[in-house]
Amino acid sequence: MRVAIAGAGSVGRSIAAELSGSGHEVLLIDHDSRAIGVDELPRAEWLLADACELSSLEDARLAGFDSVVAASGDDKVNLVVSLLAKTEFGVGRVVARINDPHNEWLFSESWGVDVAVSPPRMMAALVEEPDEEDGGADAVNALSLPQTDLLEFTLPEGSPHGGRRVGELVPKLPEGIVLVALVREGRAREPDPETPLQGGDDLVFLSSAASVDELGALLAAED
Repeated sequence: MRVAIAGAGSVGRSIAAELSGSGHEVLLIDHDSRAIGVDELPRAEWLLADACELSSLEDARLAGFDSVVAASGDDKVNLVVSLLAKTEFGVGRVVARINDPHNEWLFSESWGVDVAVSPPRMMAALVEEPDEEDGGADAVNALSLPQTDLLEFTLPEGSPHGGRRVGELVPKLPEGIVLVALVREGRAREPDPETPLQGGDDLVFLSSAASVDELGALLAAED
């Protein structure tokens, strides 16, 4: 599958790492040269350009891609990219990230969005609907999305992953599972590869995998 990702921040790069690691062809598009990390993701292609510009997407030959992921931290950018991808280039599947839950109503088919993902809204739902059997303390919980699941895992105190960087955990994740957010002391943040993990951290994953057992085993494993 050929996938273009608009936005090469932590979220966009995490998605690109997962997809390219699974054998898909990935193109990352970002207008900020500081976001370009060829050494970090050698299997991905990179394009330094503004994804909101029609000419940039023409240069990327977006019509030849199977899917587009609008993953920037700006909802306006994600909407424009989604609309252009669908209406101008006929991309079959457009997935868009929603940063502000108040903008959810905009992310619809009228803007070219096939699947909209709102991490803040999903994390709030996980807080409001904890697992009844164990209270959600240190288990993997799932919230169903179209063709995907949102998974949450709380690292217990004394976890062997405590002190390790996020960048050390990501390559070990099962195929089809992407780390999209880290919640610490009630504050959600992007999963920066350099951030050290600690007990009590809530890790939020987006998954297209059929089972979460392998993820639970990895996160609960002891050295």
